[in-house]
Amino acid sequence: MRRGFLTSAGVLAGLILAVGPANAERFKCPHTGGNLVFGQEANINTLDQMTSATISTRNIAMNIYESLMTRDENNHPILELADSMTESPDHLTYTFKLRKPIHFHNGKLMTSADVVASFDRYAKVGNQRSILNNVKDWDAPDADTFVIHMKSPQPTFIEALSSFSVPIVIIPSELKDTPAQQLTNPIGTGPFQLVESVPGSHVKLKRYEGYSPNTSFNERTGFGGYKQACLDTVTFRIVTEPGARVAGLRTGELQGVEDLPAKSLPDLKGDKNIKILPLKNWWIQIASPNTSTAPTDNLMFRKAVQAALDMDEIMDAASDGNYTLNVGFQYPNQPDYTDAGKETYNIKDPALAKKYLAQSGYAGEPVVLLTNKDYPPMYNSALVMQQQLQAVGINAQMKVVDWPTSVQLSQKEGPGWNFFFTGWGTQPALGALATMQFLASPNATYRPKDDKGDPDLEAAWKDMNTLPTAEGRHEAFARMQKIVLERVYALPFGSFTKVQGVRANVDGFVPYRIPRMSNVWMTN
Repeated sequence: MRRGFLTSAGVLAGLILAVGPANAERFKCPHTGGNLVFGQEANINTLDQMTSATISTRNIAMNIYESLMTRDENNHPILELADSMTESPDHLTYTFKLRKPIHFHNGKLMTSADVVASFDRYAKVGNQRSILNNVKDWDAPDADTFVIHMKSPQPTFIEALSSFSVPIVIIPSELKDTPAQQLTNPIGTGPFQLVESVPGSHVKLKRYEGYSPNTSFNERTGFGGYKQACLDTVTFRIVTEPGARVAGLRTGELQGVEDLPAKSLPDLKGDKNIKILPLKNWWIQIASPNTSTAPTDNLMFRKAVQAALDMDEIMDAASDGNYTLNVGFQYPNQPDYTDAGKETYNIKDPALAKKYLAQSGYAGEPVVLLTNKDYPPMYNSALVMQQQLQAVGINAQMKVVDWPTSVQLSQKEGPGWNFFFTGWGTQPALGALATMQFLASPNATYRPKDDKGDPDLEAAWKDMNTLPTAEGRHEAFARMQKIVLERVYALPFGSFTKVQGVRANVDGFVPYRIPRMSNVWMTN
């Protein structure tokens, strides 16, 4: 990785270096069988991975689906369903040869027609379909070949294509006309297939016996590599109450959990039956404004909110004290990090907030904070923000629903909510490009009226994707971050550490952005 984003040369190097030594042994399940129950903290809004950017969906769906490309353990692009990728000398054509034979969970042989259909659907309903804005078209000259033609060279295209934020997963061609979020019976090519999904209760997966692992690798790496389903079944059980997750892990009712509250860790560390697995910089706690409705359509009002906030108070409540203040949308240890716009962060100046409030013409109308209790950090952030806003004269009111409902509401512009509380985790880990995608139209998280994004912001986004040098693209990111913060299109509070846990008899489970259930086994 170079500062600023991958170059084409960096991409090709990553593809080559990802393949293990020829004489190394491939992974083989030390034990096959068993039923692992994993405690997930939030319900899902859909298993239609193309149309959801939520962690709760990705946790499950990415064990079902696969893409042409993904990322390895070090966040480098690697091939997944593609066997090879060739970039033309003029950087306008990418030719993918598919691995074969690959079968979908319904037994159908995957061909390039399915890849074409998947890209067609994503271009219509994909949550982050702007990654295809610079793509002229795609075609399939034969059953094993898929070709992407660009409008102009885009040095970041492979970085965008390999992102697993909202990936272009490959589905059978007969599903291409399924409306957004209506893919209720997901069929993919991954190591696990769906058995049943019961909203609010659980999602059960089973080993796909017809799975074809990628023999270009010897081990699982990131979301790719050589994957095997060692477990018979995996059940993602929705356990929204933190104490219940702790209790379930202690008793063995749960073999793994995605989040352990910080206050439980000292006691759990003494339990020989439990392995504690911390993940630093898990996510950036965020509130997104709705700029298509009053009063958050008014810049001075949004600046008043920004000035009123004490980020230490918010993050302490969100994380039980396990947090770091963090300007912007990357972590300080990342190559893309910038503190551009830092003067807007953690102002905590009630007098300035009241001054901006008067300039905005605010007349005491309700300001709706849309949050949920499935993710306590989001709920607690909203609760403290409500108190801070009320202290400067803003009529802040909480609207608390379940996580899937809050996501659905947040995707609609217009009245009903003013600030939506969420966390950006996977995207900051993937880099600046994946993160700022959230703020680009279509589907920009600040919900501009008629989905027409800020022209200055959109210009910076275009430069992030197309400028020829890594330095130029990094400068564009700093410019875009500064615009977002100065015009209050997002309120980043800070970042915190997440702690996962598994029973001692669970092996092969390595903490990652998403729980990977391939190459995981239970010893007894």
